[in-house]
Amino acid sequence: MSYTALYRKYRPAEFEDVKGQDHIVTTLKNQIKAERIGHAYLFCGTRGTGKTTIAKIFAKAVNCEHPVDGSPCGECPSCKAIAAGTSMNVIEIDAASNNGVDNIREIRDEVEYSPTEGKYKVYIIDEVHMLSIGAFNALLKTLEEPPSYVIFILATTESHKIPITIMSRCQKYDFRRISIDTISARLQELMDEEGTEVEGRAIRYIAKAADGSLRDALSLLDQCIAFFLGQKLTYDHVLEVLGAVDTELFSRLLRKVMESDVAGAMELLEELVIQGRDLGQFVSDFTWYLRNLLLMKSSDDMEDMLDMSSENLMLLKEESQMIDGEVLMRYIRILSDLSGQLRFAVQKRILIEIALIKLCRPAMETQQDALLDRIAQIEKKIAQGIVPASDLPAKANDIQNVSQEKPKMPDALPEEIQKLIVNWNTMLLELHPRYRMDLSPAKSISLGIKGSGEGQKAVGLEPGNGNELVLTFSREREYAYQEISMEEHKQIIEDTFTNVIGKQVKLKVVLDESAGAFQNKYHSVEDFMNVFGTAGIEIENEEE
Repeated sequence: MSYTALYRKYRPAEFEDVKGQDHIVTTLKNQIKAERIGHAYLFCGTRGTGKTTIAKIFAKAVNCEHPVDGSPCGECPSCKAIAAGTSMNVIEIDAASNNGVDNIREIRDEVEYSPTEGKYKVYIIDEVHMLSIGAFNALLKTLEEPPSYVIFILATTESHKIPITIMSRCQKYDFRRISIDTISARLQELMDEEGTEVEGRAIRYIAKAADGSLRDALSLLDQCIAFFLGQKLTYDHVLEVLGAVDTELFSRLLRKVMESDVAGAMELLEELVIQGRDLGQFVSDFTWYLRNLLLMKSSDDMEDMLDMSSENLMLLKEESQMIDGEVLMRYIRILSDLSGQLRFAVQKRILIEIALIKLCRPAMETQQDALLDRIAQIEKKIAQGIVPASDLPAKANDIQNVSQEKPKMPDALPEEIQKLIVNWNTMLLELHPRYRMDLSPAKSISLGIKGSGEGQKAVGLEPGNGNELVLTFSREREYAYQEISMEEHKQIIEDTFTNVIGKQVKLKVVLDESAGAFQNKYHSVEDFMNVFGTAGIEIENEEE
């Protein structure tokens, strides 16, 4: 006898065998027991959740000679004929290939004849959303007022494509995605019956990969068992067959991205390619991993929502403390966009490499979350004593010129200016992120402090009042100029700067109208730190 696939072999034969759809099973059983059977039903839901299966069980139950608590007995001639597919009372139609007006007209002609045996003629129309507009119109009248012995059961995965005129004539039942726990329990039950040894983690992963579809889970399990026939099916075996990636690799990849280690991230991707992993599945799973991290970071009570072992939960909690929520959302945004592109891409690997470089190099993007990530990386490098040259706002040639012409610390540099330079990043950290982003080193922001001496002239400063901090914005960053110019915002920044350096600081905001020469005319705070440096500057705390 030929082999029968697991999902066909173990298809439920009675309502009690159906898993995860109790709200529908109970309603249909009560209708049968109370003899309140409707004439038209619409079953909606994702693939593999039991729509056609329940339709067949319902067809058996309404024609069963000896129903048991609303469920078919499975022993009477009617039940056996329907189960074998030989009954004239149950007509299954695939609307994907029989979607024309003529096909529906045939049904309309057939319903005039009462069943030769049993109580009801049941028409099960699968993928009903594939019917043409003309076919739907031909079905309308018959669906609204069929003979008393006819029941229509329409099944679809895309209920939004069903005309409202059809939907209003049916009892609509929404089939839910089956939970991972329910699928896992069912798979374990069937494997015990089959006598096949399967690791618990392997079953759990298959249940998760099935995405709420019990039929998909059985198909994946069947595939994995066939590959390792006669052996115990382990978690590693399942990963190998499905082309999936272990969670440990996601952890390694995330750390490479957080360290801006492009070469390390590419090595991990190369490792996946060599192992033959499915790249689309890898991106999907990595996005899901980052989603779990974001949930863990958002609240301390998310453990119940995250379906994973306690060991993985501990690792997830540790990593969630290492990264900001805004950065995680940027990662998820980039990978979600990538998932959409991969569906139609020929060179999937190249697209993934570009996305990984974007994750490691937020400077490549202009979105707000990328700017915040850039600021965080710059702050981290400065805190470690590293000058992030690649993040300087000036052009590459200008940076080289500044480095080559770097003068020694000038004597004329006032103590107040020294304190501002040394404590600039500390001051930014004291501010709200909205001010920090506008004041942080960027191509359109420059710092000028009115003072006197050759040191100031070396970086484009003019003689003037020593306690006045002048922030000059280009026309391209006028929105930042408008924000900082507001009196309440200026006051907040002035108070923060005054508290940090211990001297009264007045803030002046200037918009430079000149085009093209802005970067040559002014210098950013990062340029100051390159020119004057911070090492060796001793600030004496003077008593006022």
